[in-house]
Amino acid sequence: MRVLVAGREGQVARALVARLVPDGHVVTALEPPELDLTDRAGIAAVVERAAPDLVVNAAAYTAVDRAEDQPDLAQAVNCTGAAWLAEAAAARGAPFVHFSTDYVFDGLKGAPYAETDAPNPAGVYGATKEAGERAVLAANPRSAVIRTAWVCSPDGANFVKTMLRLAKEREEIRVVADQHGAPTFAADLADAVARMAPRLLAAKAGDEAFGLFHLSGTPHTTWHGFTAEILKQAARRGHPAPRLVAITTDEYPTKARRPPDGRLNCGKILRVHGVAAADWRVSLGRCLDVLVGPVKENER
Repeated sequence: MRVLVAGREGQVARALVARLVPDGHVVTALEPPELDLTDRAGIAAVVERAAPDLVVNAAAYTAVDRAEDQPDLAQAVNCTGAAWLAEAAAARGAPFVHFSTDYVFDGLKGAPYAETDAPNPAGVYGATKEAGERAVLAANPRSAVIRTAWVCSPDGANFVKTMLRLAKEREEIRVVADQHGAPTFAADLADAVARMAPRLLAAKAGDEAFGLFHLSGTPHTTWHGFTAEILKQAARRGHPAPRLVAITTDEYPTKARRPPDGRLNCGKILRVHGVAAADWRVSLGRCLDVLVGPVKENER
């Protein structure tokens, strides 16, 4: 299988390369200037040259707060450019996988969101990603849009790495405890794409293999709960473990409003593609093995 991945340096893109290449797939991972999502003609030319069987868009404008001041750029990358890439994939007859976010919801439902729930983004980032979902599905009917949340990995900038850094710098860490969701590790997303690929390649437009899907980790937690597990598992590897203090969202103001409850119902992707939500605590352990080291002998 020839796979074109947009977003070479991102967490999910790196995980895709690491997952697919050992299986013998030919993966071309690109980002600007080689693949610029603001250049429609350039996108078409890149896809034509790469001649992919599958195109995966792991690129996005993800600076949630900065997006409030840069809505045009966020729209260009998250919506317009994503649709152009999906369009180019369709011209090649290739299915398209696109990643989206729980931020398409306002977080006020009070229960995990299903794919059939109406989006209602609270900020620019979520609005551009939601617009991108619709644009991608319109540009290429053989698209699978995967909404996910709280993505982490050993690569790039993410919450796990931030907490590990703060644990070395501070005696106390204060973390929001009233925002609900679930961490998702990039390796698990990459594994999902690998498992979905055979059916996506074989299915025709209109098949239930395409459309909207939710995939995050399990079980649901809060940012505070996630941090507690990070610190506990890191301490078993000899990492510093400062005090952890729960705070409210109001005590940690941000420019863009976060969904207070972005839990996702992942039942559809299990039913359609056989992909189950991964236990993020296990995936966290694998991530910490890379970032911190193995569990100390006396902690096993």
